[in-house]
Amino acid sequence: MTDTITSRDNKWLKQFRAALRGTGPRDGEPIGVEGPKLVREALQSGLEAEALLVSEAGEDDAAEILDAASTSEMGIPRSRVLRTTNKLFEGVAGTDAPQGVAALFRQRAWGFDDVLRGPDAMRGSSPLVVVLAAVQDPGNVGTILRSAEAFGATGAVAARGTADPWSPKALRASAGSALRLPVLRGMAIPVLLAQLKIARVRIYAATSSPETRGAAAEADLREPAAIFVGNESTGLPAEVVRAADAAISIPMAASVESLNAGVAASLVLYEVARQRRLAAGDEE
Repeated sequence: MTDTITSRDNKWLKQFRAALRGTGPRDGEPIGVEGPKLVREALQSGLEAEALLVSEAGEDDAAEILDAASTSEMGIPRSRVLRTTNKLFEGVAGTDAPQGVAALFRQRAWGFDDVLRGPDAMRGSSPLVVVLAAVQDPGNVGTILRSAEAFGATGAVAARGTADPWSPKALRASAGSALRLPVLRGMAIPVLLAQLKIARVRIYAATSSPETRGAAAEADLREPAAIFVGNESTGLPAEVVRAADAAISIPMAASVESLNAGVAASLVLYEVARQRRLAAGDEE
């Protein structure tokens, strides 16, 4: 049993406070994960834990997490299971009603090839990459990544100017998908466009512009595809629209100017999944 941390100036509490209340980790910094469910999912996804922080209120959940960690490849070093008071935990937590369990995890080093191939369970799938181009609301970022995993995306790119997918708010909105799906952060749009062209991945610009858009259902989305989703206010950068093989949108009532970025991306990703399921059925 480790000693209980009783000082708010403790170095570990400072690290947890920065991770759980920040806007996302820089390269080399740990990912802060709060709540027993997300912590368990992070362990199950194979992330390596640096430390687990538990308050009196989180002891029961922590016991289950440690049992699960003992059977995982990475586990949690017992010397890094830290305990503190409920009050001090509330002072580092990023939620209004903390559950008394949080952890710091090492970042996974994803590469561009990982985003095209997908997680191990998806190897062999046709690449489907969702690209967030300056999507600034962490809730939208998390929603898009959750839908990306749900509808079979092989990976995601949070381009430069996008809210960090590993920020606490985005992680919660993704329900853990941001920890499992191959994700690249901070990539420059011109570099990404060039790499997609070299990899022969078709580029689709999700847009609300009536002059350029075609219904997503009318596009052939069965081949390797990258779906670009733009900023909530300004949409996609002009360079993406120019480079795109096609611009697509969701048909909707004329009285509605546009959809929420998370909703629009989810609908397009659903259409991709629908087309690919039909294609797979035709081949069987």
